[in-house]
Amino acid sequence: MKREIKTAEQTVDFRDDYPKFRPEMKKTHKILIPDMLPVHFGIIVEILRKDGWDIELLQNDTRAVIDEGLKHVHNDTCFPALCVTGQFIDALKSGKYDPEHTALMITQSGGGCRASNYIPLIRKAIKSEFPHVPVISLNFSGLEKDSGFPMTAGLMLKLAYAIFYGDTLMSLFNQCKPYELEPGASERARQECVKAVTAAFDAGKYRRYKKIVRQMLERFSAVKRSGEEKVKVGIVGEIYVKYSPLGNSHLEEFLLSEGCEPVVPALMDFVMYCAVNNVNDAKLYNKRSAATPLFSLVYRYLLHVQRKIIQITQKYGFEPLHDFEHLRRCADKVINQGVKMGEGWLIPAEMAALAETGTDNIVCAQPFGCLPNHIAGKGTIRTLKQMYEHENIVAVDYDPSATKVNQENRIKLMLSTARENLQTKSSDKDKR
Repeated sequence: MKREIKTAEQTVDFRDDYPKFRPEMKKTHKILIPDMLPVHFGIIVEILRKDGWDIELLQNDTRAVIDEGLKHVHNDTCFPALCVTGQFIDALKSGKYDPEHTALMITQSGGGCRASNYIPLIRKAIKSEFPHVPVISLNFSGLEKDSGFPMTAGLMLKLAYAIFYGDTLMSLFNQCKPYELEPGASERARQECVKAVTAAFDAGKYRRYKKIVRQMLERFSAVKRSGEEKVKVGIVGEIYVKYSPLGNSHLEEFLLSEGCEPVVPALMDFVMYCAVNNVNDAKLYNKRSAATPLFSLVYRYLLHVQRKIIQITQKYGFEPLHDFEHLRRCADKVINQGVKMGEGWLIPAEMAALAETGTDNIVCAQPFGCLPNHIAGKGTIRTLKQMYEHENIVAVDYDPSATKVNQENRIKLMLSTARENLQTKSSDKDKR
């Protein structure tokens, strides 16, 4: 089905009853993307802007966003879908953007999760009020092939390195911020590192990751920190609520305000999880395709870079992010790697890996409506507690009806146990 609607300045191409983003719109349209990881996405936005795309990272996160989502998304659909849709519609209604020259873009993993269906949900939600706004899919799995956004090998490589640098910055910041002796020193270090990373992309030297990572480590090593031992709290769960300040009620900020060190797994873990699942499909389900060898090659390359970054990080005395093969071994202790809906086996793998590296306290962020994550996350907690004596896990539900106060109170109960355990450990060390 194809029809056209003519406006004063353009002809909008409709296929399957929705507007398509055409390549020539690159010169005329601003593209809005939802916020999930401010630092990571900030770097990615700068990369795309240098390639000539007018892209803006949305940062509207008031209650109005949730209310807009509730108006346009069925309440049985998962909370992240509600947040993303609400953020888009709230932005379009703000008056800051010209709907005739605005497009929306969202990433899709292509798995069995309902995230693969966000695009039709968003299109349906904006159809009546903003019929000319195209919705673009940024994916690596063949979904929405005619999206109008060119996903080249060069761009994918840039995005991969941006994620590696974003993960490193996130980890270093969280290891410094709770202990900084000069308020704001960690934030200044992060801002300087972001500038250095974007400069490397501008100069076409972004693949010199060893040099770039060393620069970041040296800059954060200059942040003066106390030697005080603090409670470390890992954050795992569904990918959106694990990272997004809107989705998790600013969880990282709350933990920092409670005097804790947030330990957040790498976004690259999810990218590698998606890649290795395609390889596992061939082994476990005899589901082999022409792309299987390519996914295997991509996985090995990403693992190589990750391991080099881990080695460099260890030399500077910082706790490195997890080796992904170690995560896979951790998963095998708890659940089969064939369990891959949503974040599947990655959630218990991260909880086990955190426990093995001294982070016993964990918030498992569960969005309402995400059944795979409730099963693979909350469903494995008992097994994990049996495996790791001191593991202290709280599953927190994030949904439109859950108040921030109730969520924080649940976390505070977990933190009270965490502080008692830390005090006990300190007493035992003193006795020795």
